[in-house]
Order: sequence, then C-alpha cells, then structure tokens
Amino acid sequence: MCGIVGYIGKNNAKDVIIEGLKKLEYRGYDSAGIAINQGGKLKIKKHVGGIQNLENLIKKEDMESHLGIGHTRWATHGAPSDLNAHPHVSMDGNIAVVHNGIIENYVELKEMLKKEYSCEFYSDTDTEVIAKLIGVLYEGDLVDAVYKAVDMMRGAYAIGAISASEDDKLVAVRKDAPLIAGIGDGENYIASDIPALLKFVKEIYLIENNETLVVTADKVSIFDENRNPVEREVFHVTWDADAAEKGGYDHFMLKEIHEQPKALEDTLSRRLGEDGLINLDGISMTKDEIENFSKIYIVACGTAYHAGLVGKTLIEKYVKVPVEIDVASEFRYRDPFVDDKTLFIAISQSGETLDTLEALRVAKRKGARVLSIVNVVGSTVARESDDVFYTWAGPEIAVASTKAYTTQLMCLYLLSLHMGLTKGTLERAKYDAVIEELKAVSDKIRLILKDSAKIEKLTKKLYNRDNIFFIGRGLDSAVAYEGSLKLKEISYINSFAIAAGELKHGTIALMAPGTLVISLATQDKLFEKMRSNMQEVIARDADIVSIAKEGNESIEEQSEAVIYIPECADEITPLLSIVPLQLFAYYVAKRRNCSIDKPKNLAKSVTVE
Repeated sequence: MCGIVGYIGKNNAKDVIIEGLKKLEYRGYDSAGIAINQGGKLKIKKHVGGIQNLENLIKKEDMESHLGIGHTRWATHGAPSDLNAHPHVSMDGNIAVVHNGIIENYVELKEMLKKEYSCEFYSDTDTEVIAKLIGVLYEGDLVDAVYKAVDMMRGAYAIGAISASEDDKLVAVRKDAPLIAGIGDGENYIASDIPALLKFVKEIYLIENNETLVVTADKVSIFDENRNPVEREVFHVTWDADAAEKGGYDHFMLKEIHEQPKALEDTLSRRLGEDGLINLDGISMTKDEIENFSKIYIVACGTAYHAGLVGKTLIEKYVKVPVEIDVASEFRYRDPFVDDKTLFIAISQSGETLDTLEALRVAKRKGARVLSIVNVVGSTVARESDDVFYTWAGPEIAVASTKAYTTQLMCLYLLSLHMGLTKGTLERAKYDAVIEELKAVSDKIRLILKDSAKIEKLTKKLYNRDNIFFIGRGLDSAVAYEGSLKLKEISYINSFAIAAGELKHGTIALMAPGTLVISLATQDKLFEKMRSNMQEVIARDADIVSIAKEGNESIEEQSEAVIYIPECADEITPLLSIVPLQLFAYYVAKRRNCSIDKPKNLAKSVTVE
C-alpha cells in the first residue's frame, strides 16, 4: 500500500523521486521521505502528512545527488509520525531502506539485533528492523547483505536499499509486494507501480517474486533467490501519461466516472467478433472443460467482491453451475472444498491485492484452474493465473474504484455468456439479446451522466445525514453494497447496505424519522416486493430516495426523490444503476469537503493483510 521510487543516473534524484511519489499518492499514505547519497554520505529527510510537507522541508536544502530512494508510507506498525516515516537507517547510518509490506517475524529479529548487536530502535516500524539487519550484515557489499537479510525475514515486501559506501548502485528485492524497474538512457529506476515512471520511461521490467534487482546508471540486473542471473523481456507501456492526469475535472474520481462509457466500449468491442461471438483473449474453454467444472469460486475483496456478487448470479443463470463467492481474506483461512473440477475466478483491480493473491495460491495448490479478472497488465495476480481476462479500464487513479468496477462487471457478463453458449445452457437467441443490451449500455450511461446536475442538486439537502441505508433485492442488493461502500469510502458517512427482505429481521429497528434510505428498485420481477419493503421503511418515517427504471413512475408515491435509469433487461441494470450511486457519493463528499481522490486510511493497492 506504500509507494516506493528509486533513481540512479544523470539527473537530480530528488526531482525524479518527488515526481514519482506524487504519481503514487493514489496508493494511500500518511507520510513521505527521501534518502540520497551525497558525496559518500546519506542525507535523509522525512515528514508526516502530504508530499507537500516533504517538499517544503527540503526546499532550501542542498539535495543534489545522482542516487536516491523515496517512500510514501501507509501506517501499519506505529502511528503516522516523522519517526515512523521511511526511509529508515542502519545503526552506523551507512544503509537506508524503504519498504512496502509487512515483516512477520520483525519482533524476533528486533530482539536478536538488540541482544547480539546492541542495536537501538527509534520507531515502531518493522521496516527499521530491515535497515538495522542489513546494516549488521554489511561487509562492503550491499547486494550480499540484502540477500543475507532476506534469508532471515518472513513476510511480504518490496524493499529498496542504498549505501553511503556504494554510490554506484541501488538494490531492491520483491516478495508478494509490487515492484518494477524502469529502463532509461544512462539512468534507471525502481517503483511500486507504472504511473510513478510514466513521465520518464515507457520500457520497464516486471519483477517477479523472490527476485533481486541491482540497478546502476547503465544497467538493470535481475537475479533469482539463488543469485543466478534472470533474463526478462522488456514490457512496453502503452499508457499515455495524460491518462493519469485529471483532464479538466475537479477530481480523478469524477473523471473516471465519466470515462466509464468508453472503458465499457473498449472492454466489450475488443472481445466481440463480426459473428457476435465472444473471444476471451485467447482463453481456451471448451464444452468438455466447462462441463467438468462441478463448482465455481469467485474470490475477491471490497469493490471487486461486489462485482463478484453480480457474477455469481450471471454464471448460475447462464451456465447452470453452482457458484460460491467468498471474501479473499476469509477464504485463505478455512479449508475450502477445491479440487481439479473447480474453476477459481480471482477479481482484483490492481492485480496486487495480497489477500486475493494468497487465496489464488491456495486454490492452485488444490488443483483448481485459476482465471483472473484484472486491470493491470503484468500484475502478480495476472502472472500467477492460468488464464487472464483484462478489463481494459485504463489507469484508475482515484482510490475509490468506479470504472474498474463496471469493467469487471462487463468481463463477468462476457465470461458467463461465453461459457453458457459454449456449454449449451444458453440459447443463441437469448445470448444475442443480451449482447445487444450490452452494446447499448455505454450510450445509456452517457444519458445518466448528462443528467448528473440533478443528482448534484439532490445532495444539497442530503449531504449532512449521519446514517444512510442502501436496500435492494436480487441484483439490486449487490449494487446496494457497492453504492454504500462508495459513500463511506469518500464521504465518511456511516452507510449500511442490506438485502431489502432482511430489513424486518433486525435492521428495521434502526429506522427512525429522518433516516435516509437509498432504495434500488430496478428489477421488474421484484418491483412490487421492493415497494412493500419501502412501505415498511416509510411506516417508520424514514426518507427514501429511489433508483428505478424509466416508466416505473408509481414509485414516486413512496419516494422523496427518484433517479431514473434507462430501460433495460433486469440482468443488465447493475451496469447502469451504480452510476447514479457513484455520482451521489461523489457530490456528497464534495459538499462535505472530503479528500475525494485520496480518502483517509485507504489505499488503492492493498498489499498487506
């Protein structure tokens, strides 16, 4: 969840590192720091708060250097503070380290370092243990010291290290946390993610687990855990750097909400042939293979999990296979029934979500076929899966996911339709009808976005509510969970989602005069049932804002306000109904003066448990 940037070359390392760290702000952070090698001495500056605080701190400092590492920290061990911020240093000040991840055995290592080497510690972090450990193992060769330290550590990490004694290199190592290397001309880089380097390079190396990097100004060398050289193909980044800028919108989140029609068109059109059949990016899934699946798991976290809730309904409807959906952090710690007749679908925006990655590994060990739905090409989840279905959402910078979610949904529609048609459980006429509905989705979302001023106006009298409930039935309940999450993520309002039929089993006790309820009523076959649930809420004097299809004006009798989505088949509604909820969350957060793109305590890529 932290961000790492490292540089060695002909330019000023400070400028490169600060620029790179700014591009990693979406990962979430509460402090920032930098270490440079200046004339054989390390100079370290760090500050709690935003990167601007760090910039102000070093503004009048002589920070000229060709070699340095930088870091944005999201607190895990120890509160946000200057002392806990990275980089951390060895006892003699010769080694500086930045770290993304968690060292699981840091307590025992810390006690060993205190007892055997009289090391003193000044922070509450596990990262300081890494710096001290490399320091006591250092005998003039930073690469050797890093290897020895890694042999003693357990956990997940991406580590960058420099030494005052060796101004010709930086060393990095990766285990279960993202790390890339950027290849320049007389200058080279490391970073946690591609956006950090887009301004500088378009050619990178994707670093695998248990690999160590030795980076000089002229070369990036990769070694495996046994110190053997590794050959790696260069990955050419096709993103335009402008795609990571706001493009005139007030926030990245609003920009990305408005990018959804194009992202969905890209995700769909890339997969549809002239014959109307879906191409799963080269994924081979024959009738016999599909019939062999006795069970399908969908495993994910957060927003991706909510996409999976929709995917479960689609697959069971079209493919007629039982689907179990699980939160990745729970899946890992039970004994799930998985075997070689299981299809395991992992969903992750970043492709680096640690819980999802570990769940994937559990499934692979048990013999499952693993298919991942991810947005980031070359990410760890993608590389460790048997099959990969990319969402093609493009870079998503805001922490609160929008277009990644809707493109995940589109991928699940395509996957379930393809499997159903191939297996023979879905008739071609129904398949064609759903494809036509999917083709129309982008234009329908554009109509919703065109009317966003109405949603913005609605928030004027609703933004100061302390508690907001989201209710729905069927697919609407899945969207309710995501709408509630969007609101709480960026507005910090205590929002709660529940299947509407469950209200009377306890939650209705919380309904009171002035309680705001967002009611999703887009399922034609459940419309009357939903109105009955709404009536239960109204009887407790709660206020209702409804989401409904055009033509269902009768719902206005029970609603303070209604937001209509264009007419579509029931199973298509999640792609449309989530958009007004995204806008609602955005405008509420804006009125509350919240940090929309970088909400407190959250990160884009969750690489810790």
